[in-house]
Amino acid sequence: MAKKEVKQAPAKAKKAAAEAKPFTGEPRLKVKYRETAIPGLKEKFHYENVMMIPKLDKIIINMGLGSEKDNPKGIETAVQQLSAIAGQAAVVTKAKKSVANFKVREGMSIGAKVTLRGDKMYYFADKLMNIVLPRVRDFHGVSDKSFDGRGNYAMGVKEQLIFPEINYDDVDKVRGMNIVFVTSAKTDEEAKELLALLGMPFVQE
Repeated sequence: MAKKEVKQAPAKAKKAAAEAKPFTGEPRLKVKYRETAIPGLKEKFHYENVMMIPKLDKIIINMGLGSEKDNPKGIETAVQQLSAIAGQAAVVTKAKKSVANFKVREGMSIGAKVTLRGDKMYYFADKLMNIVLPRVRDFHGVSDKSFDGRGNYAMGVKEQLIFPEINYDDVDKVRGMNIVFVTSAKTDEEAKELLALLGMPFVQE
């Protein structure tokens, strides 16, 4: 379903992001990219120009809230939780057009979204790969098949409880999310190698 983004984030979302654990110093994953990923990518793909070396451009986190479209309180809570997880204020996404079969009207709140760039992007990726995913029960790695053909990788998380910012006692409902890693890679092979060198725990399927 097509969506459009509301640019103004709710005040409570901004507060939740501000209260999240502050980021300090140069991101560890940014250093790893510079010292490990770049040399590794050069060695494997023999780039003629340093500008050709793939990099992580941004991370987009989406939380679908269609089931709560008539529950403003639930949407507000979800936005606050996503803001705390990302360390940046999330925004509510709206339905671009009405869909009668799903009882969705144009302009109705149907999700939450946050786009991370720069240091916040590296901090989130580091946390996801090294703290969050290992907390998933019976975790054996993430699929290496979820690339889009243009060098971007998408993965799903079933519940927000695996993030350390979320207090179990404050959770009113389990909510999943979709996380997209947008890279400058031209091919999926290059994107996979980039993410693997950064620490993404891929498993072959």
